[in-house]
Amino acid sequence: MKKINRVEILAPAGDLDKLKYAIIYGADAVYLGGQTFGLRAASKNFTIEEMKEGISFAHERNAKVYLTLNIIPHNEDINELEAYLTLLKEVPFDAVILSDPGTLMYVKEHLPEMEIHLSTQANNTNFMSARFWTTQGVSRIVLAREMSLEEIKETVEKTKDLNIEYEVFVHGAMCISYSGRCLLSNYMTSRDANKGDCAQSCRWKYHLVEEKRPGEYYPVVEDEKGTYFFNSKDLCVINHINQVIESGVKSIKIEGRNKSIYYVANIVRAYKAAVDSYYSTPEFSVDDNWLKEIKKASHRQFTTGFYFKKPDENDQLYTTSSYIREYDFIGIVLEYDEVSKIATVEQRNKFSTGEIIEIMGPDFFLAEMKIGELYDENGIKISEAPHAKQIVKLKSEIPLKPYYLLRRERDANNE
Repeated sequence: MKKINRVEILAPAGDLDKLKYAIIYGADAVYLGGQTFGLRAASKNFTIEEMKEGISFAHERNAKVYLTLNIIPHNEDINELEAYLTLLKEVPFDAVILSDPGTLMYVKEHLPEMEIHLSTQANNTNFMSARFWTTQGVSRIVLAREMSLEEIKETVEKTKDLNIEYEVFVHGAMCISYSGRCLLSNYMTSRDANKGDCAQSCRWKYHLVEEKRPGEYYPVVEDEKGTYFFNSKDLCVINHINQVIESGVKSIKIEGRNKSIYYVANIVRAYKAAVDSYYSTPEFSVDDNWLKEIKKASHRQFTTGFYFKKPDENDQLYTTSSYIREYDFIGIVLEYDEVSKIATVEQRNKFSTGEIIEIMGPDFFLAEMKIGELYDENGIKISEAPHAKQIVKLKSEIPLKPYYLLRRERDANNE
């Protein structure tokens, strides 16, 4: 397989387990946040010791780890930032991702050898801005989501004389505000999206009321329940991954540090299959299984965002902000005894004997099996696994490996 200048698959890591699954399922790099200064306060995030463990796990598998420092800090944050950077001197990150010029200055002072990536929060939308940031020591720019494929190509072409890399988002939630720089959450709930505590106010129900006619709703709604007119579809360009790679970007980024282990593994695996196909076949062609598998993780309807046109009314969701969930993630394989053909599984959603389940692993897309014999941790025969994170043992003629995941179709006939 062609490896030269291969594009990097960059995956979210909301905690240590997600980091491991992202890498096992094919990520070349992950990005994570510490317990301060990363824009995902709702995710568990990492202690210093967990950072070190995660980096060791990644580096042993030739993967990289990037730290997010991309909040927009206020004066009160600066002293804490300085102390935090002092702690990070002992943590061998491959790069930090930031957006604020003051944070960049502090990183250069306290971590002078650290590679610096510019966050999408910095809203880089043109090649002249890219040229400026290279003069400040930035080695990679995460381009704004609002750029078209042609603009990305032009930016790459017009800065090819510089030592600069580009990274673009290819999958995940889209923000109604410019590259995530949102004031709506702060205004509505006093939760600062620019400091990692977004309330996702853009996905709430809204009616339009004229100031002098309180209680009189204007007919901008889709139905009597209201409309979600700020609510974007999710980004997905897996079927156009060849065009994204050929634009000249170095890294393709998946959004979702708050998502589950199953989501991260599933999405990474699908994009890895698409990227592998691009580099291993003379003529790229779309495999319908890529999108089919992606849809087995929770998702909204999909859009290609700004890549091919400016989004219009067809790129918004007007009836609900809920996710589509057609499959349940039911378990993690911990180990497998090839002699007894017994797998040890950690339960993640209730399952029972007689159900048809699907098995997914990093080295294949899909296998099916019917749950037959099922035992508790002490070897006592049971008919179901109803308890959260319950350790159970099940008979499987299919050899299962650690890190394999089990799922079940929600409306399947499991008789």
